[in-house]
Amino acid sequence: MSSHPPAACCYQGVKHDGKTTGSFSTLNGVEIYISYPANKSVDYAVLFLTDIIGYRFTNAQLLADQFAANGYFVMMPDLFCGDPVPLNRPDGFNMQEWKKGHGPLAIDPIVDVCLAGLRNKYGCKKIGAVGYCFGAKYVVRHLHPDKGEIDVGYLAHPSFVTPDELKSIKGPLAISAAENDHIFPAEKRHESEDILKTLGIPYQINYYGGVEHGFAVRGSLNRRSVQFAKESAFMQAVQWFKEHFGN
Repeated sequence: MSSHPPAACCYQGVKHDGKTTGSFSTLNGVEIYISYPANKSVDYAVLFLTDIIGYRFTNAQLLADQFAANGYFVMMPDLFCGDPVPLNRPDGFNMQEWKKGHGPLAIDPIVDVCLAGLRNKYGCKKIGAVGYCFGAKYVVRHLHPDKGEIDVGYLAHPSFVTPDELKSIKGPLAISAAENDHIFPAEKRHESEDILKTLGIPYQINYYGGVEHGFAVRGSLNRRSVQFAKESAFMQAVQWFKEHFGN
């Protein structure tokens, strides 16, 4: 695999403070959080695929709003049909049992609904996607501009991505990697680099020292190194989209 499956570090973290500006809606039976840019344009969209904490997590909503503040229409779906993993999971939560009900057979159709909605209901011209931890797998699985799916992809501390999935991408891909990450450790990062080199598609991997898996969403902002890495990873994503959207 190009990254390992989710583990304890995928649900541990710190809730961030801030006022969210998006709103909740429903798209063909899928609950979504949407956030508009100041000019209300939907030409350039970002599909936000979350970690296992889900779309109701304040941290994810604040990030979605930040993408909107940078000019993108953002859609963030409930990937888990009301069944996310609680932040800092309580005692007795069965992670292995949870995983069984939240694989590609359950997640891919939700992503398909969102992509169809962005193209057909909202009329978006270009769709980028961000995937944090769990969500990264589904950015990779749908990074197929040739099929009218995702045009440009960005991943932060990815999990559960297989080599075959990575080999199949057809669009530009950027990755933010953490120094201390046993889900996406050095050998998996290097494996991903080796695969991406062969594809003839633009790619970028930025490596952030002194931070752990989950830093881009759930890291403690009391640590200056984490705050800097989180902000830098976010700007990496924004710059990647601007480069490949041409906006």
